[in-house]
Formats: sequence, structure tokens, C-alpha cells
Amino acid sequence: MANTFLTASMITREALRLFKNTNLFLRNVDTQYDDQFAREGAKIGDTLRIRLPNDYTVRSGRVAVPQDTTERQVPLTVSSQKGVDLGFNSAELALSMDDFSNRYILPAVNALAGGVAVDLMSATEAFPNLTFKGRNTADSSGTIVTPDSAAWLDAGAMLDMTSTPRVNSKGMRKAILDPRTQARTVDSMSGLFNNAQKIGDQFKSGEMGVNTLGLDWGMDQTVLKHTNGSYTAGAVNGASQTGSNLTVTGITGTFKKGDVIVIAGVFGVNPVTKQSTGELRQFAVTADVAAAATVIPIYPAITPGNVAYGTVTASPASGALITLVGGAGVTFRKNFVMDPMAITLATADLPLPKNMDMAGRETYDGISMRFLRGFDITNDVFISRLDILYGYCAPRPEFGTAVADIL
Repeated sequence: MANTFLTASMITREALRLFKNTNLFLRNVDTQYDDQFAREGAKIGDTLRIRLPNDYTVRSGRVAVPQDTTERQVPLTVSSQKGVDLGFNSAELALSMDDFSNRYILPAVNALAGGVAVDLMSATEAFPNLTFKGRNTADSSGTIVTPDSAAWLDAGAMLDMTSTPRVNSKGMRKAILDPRTQARTVDSMSGLFNNAQKIGDQFKSGEMGVNTLGLDWGMDQTVLKHTNGSYTAGAVNGASQTGSNLTVTGITGTFKKGDVIVIAGVFGVNPVTKQSTGELRQFAVTADVAAAATVIPIYPAITPGNVAYGTVTASPASGALITLVGGAGVTFRKNFVMDPMAITLATADLPLPKNMDMAGRETYDGISMRFLRGFDITNDVFISRLDILYGYCAPRPEFGTAVADIL
């Protein structure tokens, strides 16, 4: 028998459940909810500060050498609001929850989740690691083509060299693929080192599945397609530079936010051992850079030596050449491998206005959502809306590696 008494709580809970489950990317990032946003008389404003792990160096010998603790924080501003607005007449509301969910809530929430995921996907542009099939690990040169097993394994190795966890509370590392890359990857790796059961599962589902090459695989239609800037030449201007802004000679061409560069002679260090990785440190360009510019904003910051939060073996030499990984003007699918802690999505409670026909707000798995309904007496229509207030950032970009696939 149809349930004619749908409540705001029932609708909001179902919408939240579907929001988390209809988009693979949103399921695999860190989600945070803080009720301090909603406390009367004790609101914290619109910004969360996410603390990052502390880092120290190891002493050799008997004599203690006390170290200062410099705590790092990343601000996350909760200021984006998205929603879906619907109108139902009385007859349409006289449905069971299953019918109502399948016909109305599911498509509405699917669109809402996709809209939030598109915003959140932009956080992957902060990832300072990029690999592809045939990449030369000595200088990151090479031509981007469809990734093979070696490229996916190299992505895992790059994360290992930044001490990214292999497993956490959300499981193993996640590989998020564009639909076309997934199809190519399943085809190229369908029989590689896999038992008959796994090959059969891939054949039936068309998906890579769980625990292949140490990754939990999934497809998401919001994976970015990135186009590198037109940069072709440039060099460091001034020795002993540190920090997040690299002073250079006037560059030839441009950089786009999300481009990845390497600097001749600047090698990465393992954050635990403080030893050189033997490979050039990759840096993400954090904002668009115009032609002839003399400063490039980068992540991570250049921090040389055996020190806490060290990133490189030494500062770049004056005149050291800069290389754009992947090549100038190249467009590619920016698939990626990451630990869920690389990206954080935070939501806050929206207020519940009075004198509504229905008003509900629920929190599920770190996500807060609001449902409101008012009645248009002239047209006999219940006007409904689902809203989410959120913010996002990449507090640990080094926990993610992009895996390029040519268009």
C-alpha cells in the first residue's frame, strides 16, 4: 500500500544516502562536518583550519637537541551552496518512499552530487605528481600515451616516496579513472597477472575492481581533462631560493594552474628518511602564469636539506632549466591515484526557516543536507528544494598522483 505520509526526515535521509552513493569520487574523499557552524552564539565563521601532521628530524648521539614544533594548518572555507529545486503536485506525493526516491530523489541528487564533484575535482589540480606511460624518471620527459600497468605502478611508487599511507580507514588507495581510460585500462590489463576469477569479473563488469596492483579502482565522469600551458623555455633567476614562489627569467610561453614542472638538479627527499629519492622533485603550478612572467607559484614549497618538512636536497642553482612535464599545449585525461586524505570536503548546517510546510536537515557520513517544502495554493504545487553548503581543499596534495592518458 502506498505511503502517503512522506516526512521531511525521510526525504532528507534518502537524499543524503543517494548523494554519497551516486558519485564514486565523493565516496572516496575525506568528509568532515562541524556543528560549530550552527551553534547559536558560538559560530566559528565560515572557515575550518585543518591541521597537518608535524614533522621532525632524527638525532644521532647521546646529547639531546630539542626541536621547535611548527604546526601547519590549511584553511578550508565553507561558502559554496548548491541545490536542486523541484515541484510536486498532491498526486505525485501520494507515493511510497521507493517510488518517490526512484522517480524524483535519485535523479535530483545525482545531478546535485555531480555538480559538487565537478567543483571538488578541481582540487586535484594541486597534486604535485604526474606520471604517464614512457615517462623518463630521470627528467620526466616523454610523450603522453594511454597508461599501462607500469604507469599505474609508478603512480603508487610516487606516493610511497611521499610516505602516503597504503591503507587507512577508507581502505586502500583509490584509482579514479575517466570512462575512456577505464575502458582502455581494462582491455590492456585484462590478463596481466590476474587469476581466472578476476579476469572473469573484469570481463563481466568492464571495470578494474578492487585490489588490482594495490589499488581500489573506480570510474568517475567528472575526471578533469587538463591542457598544459604553452611554456617552452625558462630558467631560475637567483640561487638559494626557498618557499612557494620561484623567481625566474622571463619565461617563453605560459603556465596553467595544475601544470607540473621539474627543475634541473633539484631532487626530492623522502619525508621520513630525509634522503634523496634520486628523482627530480615535481612541483604543481598553483595559479595561471602569463608569458614573460618572472615568478612561478608552486607546491610544495622549496625547503632544502635534512630539516623538518624538507622537500628537496638543495635549492635550485641560478640558471637551472625548468621543464614542463608532458609538454607544451598537450591535452590529457587527468586520472589519478590518491589516499582519501588528499582531499577534504566539509559541509555545514543550513538554517531551517519557520512556517514551512516541511523542513528537515540531516547529517550522514560527514555530509549535512537540508530539505524544504512550501505550498503554492494557486497551482496546487509543493515547491521543494534540496541544499548543501560546503567547502573543499587539498590539505595533502602530495598524497595524490595524476596519471595522464592522451585524448
